[in-house]
Amino acid sequence: MLRKAAIILFFLVPLVVIAVFAFSNTDINHNSESPKIKIENFTLTDIYNEKHSLSDYNDSKAILIIFIATQCPVSNAYNLRMVELYNSYEDKNIAVLGVNSNKEESMNECKSHAESNGFKFPVLKDEKNVVADMFEASVTPEAYLLEPYTYKILYRGRIDDSRNESNVETQDLANALNEILAGKKISIVQTKAFGCTIKRI
Repeated sequence: MLRKAAIILFFLVPLVVIAVFAFSNTDINHNSESPKIKIENFTLTDIYNEKHSLSDYNDSKAILIIFIATQCPVSNAYNLRMVELYNSYEDKNIAVLGVNSNKEESMNECKSHAESNGFKFPVLKDEKNVVADMFEASVTPEAYLLEPYTYKILYRGRIDDSRNESNVETQDLANALNEILAGKKISIVQTKAFGCTIKRI
C-alpha cells in the first residue's frame, strides 16, 4: 500500500509543479506584453471649447489618457488621486488628459465636475465614444500610457489596486510612469481596470 502511494506521489508531484509553472508563466506573459490595440492621432474638444490632438503632446516623455466619468462612484473615488498624479508628473513632462465618453454626461456637466474637483489637466469630451472605441476602453477610470509619435500603448489598466485609497498596496500607474522616467522598460504593462461601464451611444 505504501509502495503504491509512493509511486503515485512520484508521478503526481512533477505534474503539479508543471501546472503551477505553466499558470505562473501565463500570468507573467499577460502582464509583460504590450497591448496590440492600434491608436491613431485624434482631436477632441475640451470643457473650455479648446481642441486637443494627441500630436500636440508629441514632445512629452509620455501621454497619459484617463477615461473618467462624472457620475461613476469608482471614478469619483479617484478624483483626488488623479489631481495628485497630475501634480506629481506635470513638471516631469508627462502629458495628462482626461476623456469623458459617457453619452449621458454633458459637456457642461463635465466642466462643473472638473472645476469642482480641481482638475488642472484638460478634460475632453468624446461625444460619440469614437476614442473610447479606438482604445477599447470599457470602464471608468481606465488609464492608458502612450508613447509620443507612435502612440503605442506602454501601459493599460487600473490606476492602483483599490478603490479605497487607504487599502492601496500597488501603485500600478505610478510604477509605470516612474519606470518610463528612469529609462527602464515597463515591467507590468497591463492590469485589469475596474469601475463603471462606459455608457456608449
